[in-house]
Amino acid sequence: MIEFWYEFASTYSYPAAMRVEAMAADAGVAIAWRPFLLGPLFNEQQGLTDSPFNAFPVKGAYMWRDMARICEEEGLPLVHPSEFPRNTLLAARVAIAGLEDGWTPAFSRGVYEANFAHDQDISSPEVLAPLIAAAGGAPDHALAAAHSAPVKALLKEHVEMARGRGIFGSPSFITADGELFWGNDRLESALAWAQHHQSLEHA
Repeated sequence: MIEFWYEFASTYSYPAAMRVEAMAADAGVAIAWRPFLLGPLFNEQQGLTDSPFNAFPVKGAYMWRDMARICEEEGLPLVHPSEFPRNTLLAARVAIAGLEDGWTPAFSRGVYEANFAHDQDISSPEVLAPLIAAAGGAPDHALAAAHSAPVKALLKEHVEMARGRGIFGSPSFITADGELFWGNDRLESALAWAQHHQSLEHA
């Protein structure tokens, strides 16, 4: 098993979210989807109140070019969102609300496509509602749940869990034995590590 930690504003989490489920299935590794908010960790760890890709323009220019290459290789559409990073609080809460019913993975992929392929405002309930429905959830129920105390508390708990696991970026992958892998380009390594340790457990 690996935990897939992702923030909806994260560019590199977009291709990771679009490929993690199929790759994990091929590897025989279960995935636990862990939506969280990266902003509090950026602020605590680096003193940033904005994306590092905005704070450091040279890094940002490289990232967008790199994303263009990655998405071309993966056959994924990519646009530079007119607002970056977008507010992801509501989307993260909705993703938390869907965990129990199992529609979080499909919803999460929809959110990434809305933001990075269609330049839609993923902080808007009107944008999220059809994504919830397409993923198999009930929009009115999910959006109401997103404002409930239990869902708010669980999202905060995810941020605390991320902090405790030493996460500092998104996407991050954590294997069952606690090994941390950071970045879309480390997904293969995370799965290989998880496979290896699964084989040892069953040896």
